[in-house]
Amino acid sequence: IIAEIEKKITEAFEVFDRESNKTVDVREIGCIIRSLGCFPNEAEVQELLAQIEVEEPGGFIHLEQFLPVMTKVLLERRFWPIPEDVILHAFEALDENKCGYITKEDLVKHLTEE
Repeated sequence: IIAEIEKKITEAFEVFDRESNKTVDVREIGCIIRSLGCFPNEAEVQELLAQIEVEEPGGFIHLEQFLPVMTKVLLERRFWPIPEDVILHAFEALDENKCGYITKEDLVKHLTEE
């Protein structure tokens, strides 16, 4: 199972490896993590980056440094998305008229005022 996880991580990493040299820009790490089905907030991404040896601030991350950290994250099932039933319940709470949708105006109102 670890080999499968590492293959999945490597494939996601390679999508962002524009130079094909087993490195990615440090700013791409959040996107790579999210493409693997994990949804950390920015502070959590920074915590993960602190665990990875970055050669220089704002520099590049090597696959060999990213792979063990991300493998551990996936094995521990960290940063999984909110379950669908919880999201549905939140949606239903916002859908005051029970019409099955929320207007843009209502969504903006809920996100900015309430």
